[in-house]
Amino acid sequence: MTENVGPLPGLEAVAQAIAAVHQLRSSVSRVFGSLRGGIRAGPEKAFMTEFQENLQAVNRDFSDLERLATHVGRPSESHPLHNSGLLSLDPVQDKTPIYSQLLQAYKWSNKLQWHANLVCSLLNQQSLKRSSAQTVVSAKRRVKVQPTSLTVPAQYVDEVIARMDRLFADMSVSLSRPGGTSVIVVVTLGKVLRAVVVLRTLIIERVLVRAFHELAHTDDGVLDLWTKSQYQVFQKVTDHATAASLHYQLPQMPEVVVRSFMMWLHSYISLFQNPCQRCGRHLQDGLPPTWRDFRTLEPFHDVCRQ
Repeated sequence: MTENVGPLPGLEAVAQAIAAVHQLRSSVSRVFGSLRGGIRAGPEKAFMTEFQENLQAVNRDFSDLERLATHVGRPSESHPLHNSGLLSLDPVQDKTPIYSQLLQAYKWSNKLQWHANLVCSLLNQQSLKRSSAQTVVSAKRRVKVQPTSLTVPAQYVDEVIARMDRLFADMSVSLSRPGGTSVIVVVTLGKVLRAVVVLRTLIIERVLVRAFHELAHTDDGVLDLWTKSQYQVFQKVTDHATAASLHYQLPQMPEVVVRSFMMWLHSYISLFQNPCQRCGRHLQDGLPPTWRDFRTLEPFHDVCRQ
């Protein structure tokens, strides 16, 4: 049993506390050893007397350990911050709590980094978004990166547009190059609409949708890239197509972007046939469902999709 102690230096208090822990473990071991032997080792009265003495020894050793723990002091909850740990030795910490504020900033920075890594992993799982982060690939498993949208050759662009022309039987795609690296693609969707898509290599820069019977060329025979449709329904479709061109962006795989946009545009073949998936009506404020979901391609009215 440890005797009553007064104030002790730091190392001496820790040494005595460790000795008290060993003494407490020995007392507890004797208690369990006595229980393991049971009354078969001797008379019942002698067993009860020995068991009570062992329990009292445990109680005394535990009290001694609690008393020594007050001299050891509480362990520091601070994180090792190299030389900044010397700030905790400031005797007037209440007036200048620099160290506690530094620890709070350190914890906040770690939490922010953890949340940032979590958000990054979630964004990398989204394939077709407006922007995409390049996935880190190890050197042993590095794959060959396809040409980016800004450096693809003209022949590759022609091949991609040709494949788009064969994608659907009721959609025709024609290509022209009025000058420079810009490509003008005219998409005719049945007898429903005609869309003019301006590409810079394989990046969609502008989309203009008109009715099938509206004039696509000016009086001098030049393809009209600026005049909007006179019908409100196709003006709405133009706005939605512009939003879709921003949604389908994946610079590492430009052909996937063009294919996804063409498949989305082809869903307008039933512009005046399918009802809204939410309200079930064909007309809302005099307009058919002009919005198409980017994933499911289901039709919605502009007010029903929100």
